[in-house]
Amino acid sequence: MISVRVNRHRPAALPDMAAFWGVGFTLGVFMFAASAPAPLYRVYAARWHFSALTLTAVFALYAVGLLIGLLVTGRLSDHLGRRPVILASIIVEILAMICFILANSTALLCVARSVQGVATGCALGALSAALAELSESKGSLLGTVVVSSAPPFGLALGGLGSAALVQYGPVPLRLVYWLIIAGLVVGAAVVATTRETVERRPGALASLKPVIGIPPEARSTFVAILPSLIALWALIGFYLSLGPGLAASIEGSPNLLWGGFAVFCMCFCGGTAVVLGRQAAAPRAMFIGCLALFAGVGLTFIAIVAGNIALFLTGSAIAGVGFGLAFLGNVRAVVQVAPPAQRAGALAVLYIVSYLMFSVPIVIAGIAEAHISAHDVALIFSGSVTLLAAVGIAASLTQRTRPTPAVQAASTRPEHSGAPTKAP
Repeated sequence: MISVRVNRHRPAALPDMAAFWGVGFTLGVFMFAASAPAPLYRVYAARWHFSALTLTAVFALYAVGLLIGLLVTGRLSDHLGRRPVILASIIVEILAMICFILANSTALLCVARSVQGVATGCALGALSAALAELSESKGSLLGTVVVSSAPPFGLALGGLGSAALVQYGPVPLRLVYWLIIAGLVVGAAVVATTRETVERRPGALASLKPVIGIPPEARSTFVAILPSLIALWALIGFYLSLGPGLAASIEGSPNLLWGGFAVFCMCFCGGTAVVLGRQAAAPRAMFIGCLALFAGVGLTFIAIVAGNIALFLTGSAIAGVGFGLAFLGNVRAVVQVAPPAQRAGALAVLYIVSYLMFSVPIVIAGIAEAHISAHDVALIFSGSVTLLAAVGIAASLTQRTRPTPAVQAASTRPEHSGAPTKAP
């Protein structure tokens, strides 16, 4: 196989910083799309008469598709380059949005959610790596900040924006998907005019063989971040699937905005925490994040028992701060220690674990709802996440990340004129 070298000094249509923000916008659109169906689940369930178990199965199909995308293509952009993988993912995501627009049954909804999961799984590793590399060349920490904040901001706007459009806008089951398609088209235009950030190298076909592996340099770091990673994404899954219905039942209102606002409170506060805590070193971010997660989810547990919506939203906001800071610490820790040539693959594994925890607990919760009340399921779920957050606090105290020699060497190559990407 012929190795094609990409000229990293070739003039690009977009300056690196403009391209960086455009790629960050594209990641945000993918995350917006991920949470957009959440407020519509109650509408779909009422229209097509499916149960809570069916709802969680539809939700899980997204995560299954995403895991397939990550497993098969997680390392592909390390070989083909970031741009072709991102552009292909955008095309598949647009096809998923068209399936949502045409959906007239549970079957087509399942197809749409599955295809969307595959597209998102293909995009995440490449988008995250591209962001790290576009900012790394200028010695900036922006890459890990945007990689960490785009998901919660995107999820926040997707949950609330979709709820508002469904409640008050025209064609409630379709408009949000047309808007997502428009955002994806803009993202594709940006990516197409962005310079390639890695050299193309042999092994693209071999990279499609599913491999779950962390570079040796990053393994101890990955073990340390695992408890917080599980807690964070189990919580996100809970809010995007069962959270809207739970918030509405606590408030006793049929207005879909209550569910969207619960998602918004948690995710927007998470994104804001990432921006405000962007200078924090990985261990400190994880420690404070897990502490806030413990307090916030504990408060939502009390709110569910008391049936108090104000307390529930307050707990959601505090838990969101924990999600944002801990996820920032997780991403920064992995980016610091993973060699550049294996960075997309390492980030893909991080997302694989994240989305397993995003989906599996929710499927279990859906099955449990057939035997116990949704109220009791929510209590068990929030109690479990609180316990995991406590484990994450302890694990974060042992974490001391340092850039590996491979990362340091890559940072001092001639094409990198700035400082290496590392936490202060």
